[in-house]
Amino acid sequence: MSAETPAVPGQFARRRVQFRAWRGARPFWAGLFVLLGGFPIIYFPYAHLQVGHLTLAMATTAGAGSLIIGVLLIVLGISLWFQKHIRTFAGVAAILLALVSIPVSNFGGFVVGFLLALIGGALAVAWAPGVPPEPQADKGTEPEGGAPEGVAVEGVDGVSEPNDLSGTNPVYGANGRHSAG
Repeated sequence: MSAETPAVPGQFARRRVQFRAWRGARPFWAGLFVLLGGFPIIYFPYAHLQVGHLTLAMATTAGAGSLIIGVLLIVLGISLWFQKHIRTFAGVAAILLALVSIPVSNFGGFVVGFLLALIGGALAVAWAPGVPPEPQADKGTEPEGGAPEGVAVEGVDGVSEPNDLSGTNPVYGANGRHSAG
């Protein structure tokens, strides 16, 4: 494939939809914030700023601690993208690492890395997978399997009786508890 070969029509749109579906099935923004929060925490303790002919070194004795915290935040951000089931652990760990970065790493990367990691950790803890919408049945017709659970069905003699046979429907006095016998 050469540079002159045109892209397949609609390929960009298809990739964008695939990315949107992938992004929506995981805590993407939480991972991005945690990932971005690690970079200032790593960078500032090793930065040498030039002001005219004066060199300002931000290096501290806790440079190794900053490096470890920043790398852990980057790894947590990436793992939030690819292993969504660890979102609670990764979120809590990101919040704790952000708090530890305040005394260890120049006020958490001059507060920028601290805030990004803190917001990302909070988003990771708060994220919950979405439930796909159920297909809607026509309002005038009854579903194929009969009436939905808990809906009264008119019997042969015209008496309404519940369709819930589990005995656990709280509407009918079972209080949601299962019977032991």
